[in-house]
Amino acid sequence: MTRERRGRSERPDRPVRRDAARSPRPGTSGARATAGDRTSSRRRGATATDPGPRRTRESASAARKSAAVETPRRPWYRRPAVMGAVGVVVVVALGLVAWFTPLLSVRQTDVAGATSISEEQIRQALAVPQGQPLLRVDTEGAALRVAAIPKVASARVQRVYPSTIRVTVTERVPVVFVDSPGGTHLLDSEAVDYEIAPPPPGVPRLVTEKPGWGDPSTEAAIEVLESMPPQLRAQVGQVAAKSISDIAVTLLDGRIVVWGGTEKSERKAAVTLPLLTQPGQTYDVSSPDLPTVR
Repeated sequence: MTRERRGRSERPDRPVRRDAARSPRPGTSGARATAGDRTSSRRRGATATDPGPRRTRESASAARKSAAVETPRRPWYRRPAVMGAVGVVVVVALGLVAWFTPLLSVRQTDVAGATSISEEQIRQALAVPQGQPLLRVDTEGAALRVAAIPKVASARVQRVYPSTIRVTVTERVPVVFVDSPGGTHLLDSEAVDYEIAPPPPGVPRLVTEKPGWGDPSTEAAIEVLESMPPQLRAQVGQVAAKSISDIAVTLLDGRIVVWGGTEKSERKAAVTLPLLTQPGQTYDVSSPDLPTVR
């Protein structure tokens, strides 16, 4: 009896012991809880004070808006479209001024390249009146009029602003002359008969059936002369062409060089110079590899 009562009387103490075991001890579990609360408080405080990414984006956006407000806008008259339109208007206005007004008109005519042709003759053929606006001068037509002068081989007309017309001419140079009842005709390197005048020194006589421009024999004879070196050409007094394949050259001392056709002319010229050092009257170089002297 006594043992049972004791056993029963001791049972209520066990739950008390389990509860006591679960309760925090002073200075341990309570301290941990307090530390945890403090840590959470610190995190919340840090979260509350830290601006974070959102705050950063808002600041950048505000800075851009501020910069946009502070940057001054370009004045309307400096915009590309306005400036382009003004440029077009200015160009058109200048063109109208140059075309219709005497501001950029002909006041002077310069002639270059003329030695045997008078400048007055060239200006008359040019036919550009003083005071005419430069833009209205037909330079191509004026050049054709100047080139029509017989002694002019080519002509060029240019506008030189603000008020000058420049004419540059290339004169014809005689390479042969032809005797005729009407006088001595001078022919240039293109076989153009451009003037009746005494031949300059060193210009040989041409003998063909129909001398002049467009004649094959005339053109062949001039081609032979053009292929000669200066030291040989200076000795030529006459070139005769019965045909394009039968050309003979007479030197100033009377000796004759039988040339043949125009083929291998450079080779023939190279053979002729040393061949002329040999005595003889006729030097045949029509076959330059087998020249003969008679």
